Amino acid sequence: MITYAYRYKIKPTPNQIRQFEQYLSICRSVYNFAHSERKAWIESRKCQVDRCSINSEYIIPAEKPFPNYNIQAKALTEAKKKLPHLKLVNAQCLQQVLKRLDRAWIDFFKMPSRGFPRFRNANRYRSFKFPKPNTVCLDAGRVKLPSIGWIKIRQSRPYPVGFTPKQLQIVRKSSGYYLVIYFESSESVPDAVPGDKSIGLDAGIESFVATPTQLIKSPRFLNHKARKLKLLQRRLKHKTKGSNNWKKLQNKIARLHEKVANTRRDWHFKLAHQVTQNIDNIFVEDIDFKSWSKGLFCKQSLDSGIGGFINTVLPYVASKQGKFYLKVDKNGTSQECCKCHAYTGKKELGQRIHVCTNPACLHTESRDTCSAKVIQHRGELAVGHTVKQGKTVKNACGGDATGIVQLSLFNLVGSR
Repeated sequence: MITYAYRYKIKPTPNQIRQFEQYLSICRSVYNFAHSERKAWIESRKCQVDRCSINSEYIIPAEKPFPNYNIQAKALTEAKKKLPHLKLVNAQCLQQVLKRLDRAWIDFFKMPSRGFPRFRNANRYRSFKFPKPNTVCLDAGRVKLPSIGWIKIRQSRPYPVGFTPKQLQIVRKSSGYYLVIYFESSESVPDAVPGDKSIGLDAGIESFVATPTQLIKSPRFLNHKARKLKLLQRRLKHKTKGSNNWKKLQNKIARLHEKVANTRRDWHFKLAHQVTQNIDNIFVEDIDFKSWSKGLFCKQSLDSGIGGFINTVLPYVASKQGKFYLKVDKNGTSQECCKCHAYTGKKELGQRIHVCTNPACLHTESRDTCSAKVIQHRGELAVGHTVKQGKTVKNACGGDATGIVQLSLFNLVGSR
């Protein structure tokens, strides 16, 4: 099964904008109320057996079960009889709100590092979803939303052929409203098979990524807008919080950040297509980029968006083009010689040139390109390749067991 998410800028009428804001307000109130129910149930179980707290205590009967999704969905149906404004929102949208909250709680118990779910204000709740749109909801330049009607869109690219729209999502951003259409196809795509030409990518500090032949620098997207951003934030500091001028400046800052994010994402996709061109296998390091965002080079890592490129953009482009994508062990890639594969010892961050300590080798080149060749070598070994300089050797299985013949590093560099 294949799923694609297409995003389009929409052009709503003033009446439709009011409907969107009404949907967001009601959905947010349902989310916060359901979250308060769950939180109150948890707090009521923290009371000690022999005494209560000095200030206050949640009193909920011991036999009352935890308000999970099924219980809250049933209570929502009863609440519509007492609160008529809940009927203004599509019923499926409200169910998706409860599912969204339930997913946040499940993720918290599975991964406590994400933090406890929080209440949402108007700035932190900016989307709602229609899980089951109408059968005929797409047309040239417009889309039909359940209980809202037809809405004009800026159709920047055609709808995918052979796919069925399964979900519609309205997202509010600083630059306007966007529609995300989730297309689905019942056809299955076979896993990519390793080919002949390979490339290794090293996520570097001096450069954005390094290939076996070149260093690719990051454009430093946020630094180009840092001066303008600093001026706007300085002006914002002197405004009264919540005033109209304060909101206007907040919107300007948000639009500036959105432009930086769009520029960065566009560059990531263009670079991914350039890297995967005329290449069959892409090998990268298996790195936890969350630790990078908290370390010494956190600002540089977050500005370049290296984690999103390696973990999201690159595998997506590789899968669409039928390329083989694999993560390899990251340990010791800079401590291994790319020519003789001997251990050369640890290097300081300031040491950007690799010099092999093996007297029979003494190979010298850039540290990052050498690490990229080591990553490529590890990936080739993982998929069953054996590479020797100057000639092509088949895999260890022999014959055409895997149907793969690997080119040498010199042939690979020459082909690029």
